[in-house]
Amino acid sequence: MTFQDLDLIEPIRKALTEEGYTTPTPIQAKAIPIILQHRDLLGCAQTGTGKTAAFAIPMLQILEEKQKTRHDKGPIRALILTPTRELAIQIGESFSAYGRFTNITHTVIFGGVGQKPQTDALRKGVDVLIATPGRLLDLINQGFVHLKQLEIFVLDEADRMLDMGFVHDVKKILRLLPAKRQSLFFSATMPPVIMTLADTILSNPAKVEVTPVSSTADTIKQSVYFVDKSDKNSLLLHILKDDSIATALVFTRTKHGADKVVKVLRKAGVTSEAIHGNKSQNARQNALKNFKSQTTRVLVATDIAARGIDVDDLTHVINYEIPNIPETYVHRIGRTGRAGAKGIAFSFCDLDEKAYLRDIHKLIAKNIPVVKDHPYSNGR
Repeated sequence: MTFQDLDLIEPIRKALTEEGYTTPTPIQAKAIPIILQHRDLLGCAQTGTGKTAAFAIPMLQILEEKQKTRHDKGPIRALILTPTRELAIQIGESFSAYGRFTNITHTVIFGGVGQKPQTDALRKGVDVLIATPGRLLDLINQGFVHLKQLEIFVLDEADRMLDMGFVHDVKKILRLLPAKRQSLFFSATMPPVIMTLADTILSNPAKVEVTPVSSTADTIKQSVYFVDKSDKNSLLLHILKDDSIATALVFTRTKHGADKVVKVLRKAGVTSEAIHGNKSQNARQNALKNFKSQTTRVLVATDIAARGIDVDDLTHVINYEIPNIPETYVHRIGRTGRAGAKGIAFSFCDLDEKAYLRDIHKLIAKNIPVVKDHPYSNGR
């Protein structure tokens, strides 16, 4: 199947061609026809499967085909709710790319920055609003956002939304939406609490599931290094001596830990930056921009930032610390090996993290190969 087989309108086909897209990923091939039929959708897809395009492309088509002569202050017709600033910006970039030859307008709103540019855009009128929950509720309360004429609602990364404590904000927003709408619900995992939330949002949905969260992409070569906690910095520097590693995304569990790793790397002459919730929005965006352009070789991130980091051709992910939630491991390493490309994932495991590693092995139903031949092996 190609995108040419999906009955897409010419402006979108043209944009996809310019983006170099020819073959849809499985989630795109399954979801796009369903959404174009105006049906509700429950989508289970892990990170890196092309999920954003799976809903952005058909949404643009539906809105474009229903587009009438509009006034400057037209109502918001579609809302995409997503948990992080980075992910919101990434989705906005996707709408810009796929919708460049349509008449559909969009804007992105999130917290941590001044609201005036966002409210200025809202005053002009937009078709599609991409938002994080806190800032959206804030602007609704101030009277800048009205959702009564909404046609399409998307809840993206629902499991991460709940992990971050946004469930009450999401429920408040749901109460403000018109009952008659098309709803799309995406989550990488489907525990009972997520299914309960989905049931309150969706009406007779079609279900699409690709690559269960318990699996990791076959294109990612995984390995684990057993190392004492005190030797992790030395091991990281040892690995980065390999010049073939052009860029590496390093994960820590805490913001403080990320900053400490960056300090060590910079002292050793490795260009690096941290990205986490304590950084200003401008600092986070600049760090991501520098990483994408390879001005910065190593980006050190916490899990909250994980799903918003979308970097083409990223070859290496390094788990400086093993995540204590096994699904998080799948999401972390899914930053590489995207859309069929090859990737490499290294994990550093100290004695206290062995239980976390066992949980990961159980989830992915295989043992990650151990690298024993390295100068900081603790022999365990």
